[in-house]
Amino acid sequence: MATTPPKIKKKSFIYHIHPPVIPENTLKFTHTWGFGGSALVLVLMQIVTGTLLLFSYSPTPEAAYPSIMTLQQVILFGRLIRNLHHWGGHFLVLIVFFHMLRVFFTGAYNSRRKVNWWIGLGLFLCVLTANFTGYLLPLDQLSYWAITICTGMFDYIPLIGTGIQKIILGGTEIGKATLSNFFAIHVALVPACLTILMPFHFWQIRKAKGVIYPGPVDTPGGNEISKVPSVPHLVTREAAMALAVIAAVFLFSVLFNAPLADSANPGLSPNPTRAPWYFSGLQELLQHFHPSVAVFVIPFVIVCGLICLPYLNFDKEVGGVWFLSQAGRKIGIISAVTAFVLAPVMIVLDEFLFKTIKILPDWPPVVTSGLIPVALIMGFVFGFYQIVKQKYGASREEGMQAVFILLLVSFIVLTVTGIWFRGPGMSLVWPWDRLTTQIAWVK
Repeated sequence: MATTPPKIKKKSFIYHIHPPVIPENTLKFTHTWGFGGSALVLVLMQIVTGTLLLFSYSPTPEAAYPSIMTLQQVILFGRLIRNLHHWGGHFLVLIVFFHMLRVFFTGAYNSRRKVNWWIGLGLFLCVLTANFTGYLLPLDQLSYWAITICTGMFDYIPLIGTGIQKIILGGTEIGKATLSNFFAIHVALVPACLTILMPFHFWQIRKAKGVIYPGPVDTPGGNEISKVPSVPHLVTREAAMALAVIAAVFLFSVLFNAPLADSANPGLSPNPTRAPWYFSGLQELLQHFHPSVAVFVIPFVIVCGLICLPYLNFDKEVGGVWFLSQAGRKIGIISAVTAFVLAPVMIVLDEFLFKTIKILPDWPPVVTSGLIPVALIMGFVFGFYQIVKQKYGASREEGMQAVFILLLVSFIVLTVTGIWFRGPGMSLVWPWDRLTTQIAWVK
């Protein structure tokens, strides 16, 4: 029988954030892993530490790097504050990414939750923009050339790419206007967007009656689900998770300093020149596909797919069950292993075999390194989808999940390759050889 919800005698600000009572089975930590709350904690930490950094940072090409040096060497706890802000930003990218994966793998993106899925995509874009714009502000060699690489990718976007690049840079190259633009976006525009989107995101969760959880099929007693008060059951768990996140970021910031190379020198580029790690997968795509395909076509298809995801017609309503079912978990493992094996093999083959064999020497590069490889990949993905459905009896949603995992793990392999396995001239090297080169550029 259902448990009678307790009466709430007092109202407080907490009850405007959470409902007075919640389903008891949503309290299980492994259901959400606390990613949403952790992201909120990290955003608040970024606001606090970023505000403190504003007291010493000077957003001009002449003073930016010296102000960072003064912050680290003169100001009390200045290095720690910068470490907290730097690593907190990177952790925020990962946490928001994991949070979106949790939403996807528990089916919390369709029906009445589709608007919140789109808001989540907007929040993820804000987090990436915050990290990207903040990356340039120290104006050292690493940040200068990383932003040069990233903004240079806009040239490969047909028709509008060059115009977008000039707007972002405030000209044709990184200079005073670029630093001013990035500083304004980082400290004003992105926080304003977060301030608008985050409350709307929380309100949409309340509107959808809280965190999604397994429906009547997975719950004994049908719809009769026991409920407990938000205070203290949920709030104490959130407080404990918040303290754990803060402690973890502090510990990491004490043990590891934020990187800082020599002052930016436009005439001397490091070899290799790397994009920030969260764009390394995109940079790695440039090694294997035509630039227009790697920078525009593939990201455009991915973004459109994520936006249209809530409109897919599934065989049944997905709700709250990790990986849909036991069969879905098995199929997901098969997809991950397939991608984990095939992606490195294809990278190595492309590096040492395909690039040296000119099968169609008279065809334009956009065809031989763009359209043909994309068509082959699409054919493989479609064939993999059909095999999963026929051999393992996967439903439509389990097949889509298998394809998603296949592409996701492949992109993760590309990102890891770009971070750890690319050396001088963007050639493949072992990580310990690459690390030797990077240490020479970082203090």
